[in-house]
Parts: sequence; structure tokens; C-alpha cells
Amino acid sequence: MSYLDLLKLAAPETVLVLAAFSVLALDVAWMRGLGARARFAVGGLIACAGCVASAVLLVVAAPQGNAAGGMFVADPLVALVKVALLGLTVFTVLLSVESDFTEHVGEYLALVLLAAVGMLFLVSAEDVLMIFVSLELTSLSLYVLTAFNKRNAKSAEAALKYFLFGGMAAAFTLFGLSLLYGLSGATNLGQIAAALAGKGLDPLLVVAMVMVVAGFGFKVAAVPFHLWAPDAYEGAPTPSAALIASGSKLASFFIFAKVMMIGFAGVEGSGAWRALVSGWVPAVVVVAALSMVLGNLTAIVQRSVRRLIAYSAIAHAGYLLLAVAAHDREAMAALLYYAITYGLTTLGAFGVVALVEARAGDDALSSFAGLSRRAPLASAAMLVFMLSLAGIPPLAGFFGKFYVFAAALKTGAPNLGLLWLVALAVATSAVSLYYYLQVLKHIYVVEPHETGGAASLHKPGDAMPVMQCALVLLALAVVLLGCFPNWLVGWILRALG
Repeated sequence: MSYLDLLKLAAPETVLVLAAFSVLALDVAWMRGLGARARFAVGGLIACAGCVASAVLLVVAAPQGNAAGGMFVADPLVALVKVALLGLTVFTVLLSVESDFTEHVGEYLALVLLAAVGMLFLVSAEDVLMIFVSLELTSLSLYVLTAFNKRNAKSAEAALKYFLFGGMAAAFTLFGLSLLYGLSGATNLGQIAAALAGKGLDPLLVVAMVMVVAGFGFKVAAVPFHLWAPDAYEGAPTPSAALIASGSKLASFFIFAKVMMIGFAGVEGSGAWRALVSGWVPAVVVVAALSMVLGNLTAIVQRSVRRLIAYSAIAHAGYLLLAVAAHDREAMAALLYYAITYGLTTLGAFGVVALVEARAGDDALSSFAGLSRRAPLASAAMLVFMLSLAGIPPLAGFFGKFYVFAAALKTGAPNLGLLWLVALAVATSAVSLYYYLQVLKHIYVVEPHETGGAASLHKPGDAMPVMQCALVLLALAVVLLGCFPNWLVGWILRALG
């Protein structure tokens, strides 16, 4: 394949890189004298245009091919995930344009786009070298985005914790992938699986599996690799936290599933109750169970809505790991539907948090008291997001859980080996309803505190029109994908072939 062919194959990523450099150059060269809001408006317009152009190329041109033995793969499934990632990036930019947490607008938007480029390359990779390089491009961008609010000491603390844990996770991932190369003599996931076929569970292969699960467990914020998440979600600028919780999670889960299902094919084992068989599935099952239990129980006691969403994200990582453990075509479809709709929902929840922070100055539950009187539109959107995260029909979150649980039960047929894990997931989902309703109780039931604080200084209609439009669109997407789940599921199944 020539460089021109490779450039055509990677045209969406190229457009996004050009958009990042354009935003940065325009801001540095011509817009330094303008206010942050004006610079965010112009830069955000260019960033969104770049994302839309990339998505159009993916849908219309539909580039397909395989470069350098899996270094860069373009197929309908990868294109679908990329379009979803670009959509999440657009909404992240829309949540940013009315913010005032930084004066370095060009640098911030460029980093958002470069993080998106890293995610696009990541989901295209089927070679362990490219996977690691893409992970690091994404991670380095997110580390800096986490620290972007220089006015908040928590932002620097969160970024440092995120970076230190991320460095350790990168070391685990690299060591596990290098062991795979040493055992197989290949870096392509399919070739690794072929080389290891029939050799059983070599002790070094077990170490490699544990290392890879640990490394990706950090990326998806699963227990016990979750310790960075609450601080990062709480300290990062709200749009940065939203991107970490949505786009990064979608890309990480997709590549994690790819690595385990393709690279470790043949050594899955079983996580069935009282019928455990050694392999990577038992490791994933244990991490899933711990994530669901700890995430939901810890979220109950949180008084910061950001930290509540963080522990909720840990619990949702456990639900998504159910689909990874199921490791078949239907499970992959369920994983993608869940991850995409969860990304939209979490973005919207962070958008409402940003709105409250702009008015009240913090994200405490008490700051949401009486929000329905001050901002009925944002409150209605938050109602949709919280109920979807809780899995209430007919919203998208309900069908996400339904598809994942059904895939997990089907994998254990005829003895329903993963029934115990599905039962645990259902029970912890019931627990999660309590803390989601706590947020809604403060919004709709608790009377606002009339103490002359920041929340009382604003009129109901004075807030951020772009952000409110974004929240309405996200809420509509969650409702429509719940009422008509086959729109997305059918697209995913067609892409899977």
C-alpha cells in the first residue's frame, strides 16, 4: 500500500488533525485579543466542522482496507464506532463553548481534537504496537485536559493522580503485550491467536492476560483499577470529564473487547458458577462483579454529583464487562449499543452539572435543590439522563442493559453459567435507582435555599443557549434510541456482518 492509499484510508483522521492545527493557529495568530467566549465560539465552530467533515467522509466515502497487517483497519464496524466518537466529540465541544475555565482556548480545543484522533486510530488498530501508541496519544491529551483549569487546585491534583495511575497502567499494558509478542512472534492480534492456538494456558500467557486486563481495566475505570476516576471526574473541567466518561470509555471498551476476543481467542475459559475454567473470562467476570458492587454502593453516600457520576461510571463499567465476558457477535452489538448510549447520557449529565456549577459555584447535591424552578429545560433533560442511567424503560439505558444481560445469559446456555452475574447486575441496578432518584429529588422536590448564594442571583432563562440546545438534543437522542433501539442495533449488526 502506497502512502497516498494510506492517506486516503486515514482521510477522516487527517481532516481532524488539520482542524486541530487550524484552531490552534487561528487562536494564537489572530484571536488573542478577543474574549474567551468569542474565541470559544469561533474555535468551536471550526472544531465541530472538522468532526462533521470526518463523519461525512466515513459515511459517504466509506474507506475500507487493511494497512500494514492490521496497523490500520477500516471496515463498516470501525466506521460506525468512529462516527459515534466524532458525535461525542462534537457535543463535548458544544458543552465547552460557553465555559470560562481557561484563557487558552486554542490549546484546549486542539487537545480535544487530538484526543479524538487518538481514539479514532485506537479503534482502527488490530496490531499491538498501534494499539499502544494510540492509547498513549489519547491518554496524554486527556491528562492535559484534566489539568486545564488552573484556577482550581483540584484540577491539578486530579491530573497528577490520573497521570501516575495512567503511567502504571501503561507499563502493565506494554508488558502484557510484549509477552504476547514473545510467545507468538507476531504483533497482529489474529496472528497472535493463530500462533497460540492449541498451546493451552502457558504460565507466561496467564501473566500476559492479567497484565492486559489490568491495563485496560484502568482505561475503563473498573475495580480495582478505578482509584483515579472519582478525583479526575471531580477535578477536571466539566467538558474534559465528559469526554473521559464518554468517548474514552467507548474507544477503550471497543479495543479491549477486540484484544480479548481476537488476540486471546481459544483461551477464554468460563466464568460459570461452580464450573470455573481457567482463561481470561474468569478474570473479566471477577472485575465486573467487583465494579458493580463497589461502584453502586459507594455512589450512595456521595454528596458531590460529579463523584456520584464517577462511581456510577465504575458500576456501568461492570455492566459493560458482562458483554466482554460474553464474547460473541450479539455481545459485541450489545456492548456498542450500551457504550454509545451511555456516552450520550453521561455527556448530558455533565452538561447539567456544568450549568449548575455556573450558577451555584459547585456541584453539591444541595446546589441542585429547586433547579426545576430556575431551569425547567435542563431539569427535564436531567430527568431523562438519570432515569436512563438507572435503566428505566423506554429510555436507551434500559435497552442497553437488556441487550447486555441477554447476551450474557445466552453465552451460558444451556446451563446459564453467567446467570449469577446477571442476577448480581440486576440487583445492583436496583440499588443504583436510589442515588439517581436522590438527584431528581433535589431537583424537583427539595425547596431551594434562599440564602443569597450564587444560585439565587440568576434568572431561569439567562443560561447558556448553546449548552441548553446541546442538552435538549442529547435528551432527545436518549429517548429516541430507547423508543427505537433497532435504529442503532440494526446498524451495528449490519456492520458486524
